Amino acid sequence: MIYLCRHGQTEWNREGRLQGRTESDLTALGRLQAAAMADLLFDLVAREPAATWTLVASPLRRARMTAEAIGRRLGLPLAFDERLLEIDVGEWSGRLRDEVRGENSHLAGDDAWGFHAPGGETYEGMMARIADWLADQAPEPERRLIVVSHGVAGRLLRGAYASLSREETLAQDVPQDALYRLSAGQIDRLDCEPIEEPAC
Repeated sequence: MIYLCRHGQTEWNREGRLQGRTESDLTALGRLQAAAMADLLFDLVAREPAATWTLVASPLRRARMTAEAIGRRLGLPLAFDERLLEIDVGEWSGRLRDEVRGENSHLAGDDAWGFHAPGGETYEGMMARIADWLADQAPEPERRLIVVSHGVAGRLLRGAYASLSREETLAQDVPQDALYRLSAGQIDRLDCEPIEEPAC
């Protein structure tokens, strides 16, 4: 079983910027989302000894901060794996998403538009590293993983797990207030308790 989480909201998420491999800190809402994921996971795994679970995350700061909140709540050490990194968006990193899309109208309607960034990562290359990570994990039903990654990386991990087509993989949601359970060939979305955005 894998419980897959996306990091909480970041400053650049809020501004609509493409992050890729660039660092951006969690917002106050993002920290609350991380805590809510930690609470939900605690409820889900409390019936099993903590030692049976492994917590692993992308090394990018936003994923690390989210995973650290989960680790504190569950009493788990945290490991990192670079194969869980977010897509590299090359020269588009840090740019406003709407601005990039406006300049590249020929990519309108293409769910894979982010993979066209100059100097960025291809779908095939990213899927290969995500699938490589998945292949290295213990088989089901022995697998007991809590994974903290990113929007695009999470889509591809779910796609690799369920053998989804490219189109199905890229059409998946990427919530920051829910997590996914990957078990017995099924993918289930589990929503956190609703959170109100803190006042500035």
